[in-house]
Amino acid sequence: MIDFTWRLFSQTGNIETYLLLKELEEPEQNANTSVKRQDNEQVSSFDTNM
Repeated sequence: MIDFTWRLFSQTGNIETYLLLKELEEPEQNANTSVKRQDNEQVSSFDTNM
């Protein structure tokens, strides 16, 4: 869905389409951040357990 929205924006230049794209990207970025945070916490626990 994000790829379609980007292509539509790049072809039309419609600002509303760009704003929709940014709204669609937000949950994806938040999910990636939480996964990275969990990975960092796991590494930290390994360091303290050694």
